[in-house]
Amino acid sequence: MYIVATSATFSAAHHLRNYRGGCERTHGHNWKVDVHVAGDEPGKDGMIIDFSILKRKTNKILEALDHRDLNTIPYFKKHNPTAENLAKYIYDGLDTILKRYRLNTISVTVWESEDSRASYTRNRA
Repeated sequence: MYIVATSATFSAAHHLRNYRGGCERTHGHNWKVDVHVAGDEPGKDGMIIDFSILKRKTNKILEALDHRDLNTIPYFKKHNPTAENLAKYIYDGLDTILKRYRLNTISVTVWESEDSRASYTRNRA
């Protein structure tokens, strides 16, 4: 299996609902996002996906989050804007826009800080 990965960053604020502690108040992060995609066979060009395409598609999703209060985005009005739910949100967006590529797996890791992260992975088969 071949794996291609890229990283990107964005800045956004959020506050956690149903939580007791500092994170229940609005605060911000410089989020880092790692995206890994896997496929069994490269295409005729020798790639499972071009790095520039993966970066562009990832950045398209992150543009909607950058310099925003995540709690105001419709998805996060229903889902608490945790790192876990953020990883799922980004995954769902990538899964939709990468349908035409022969990828078996997409994995998204969202870093809330240098030592705290959450991931969402699912096989596409």
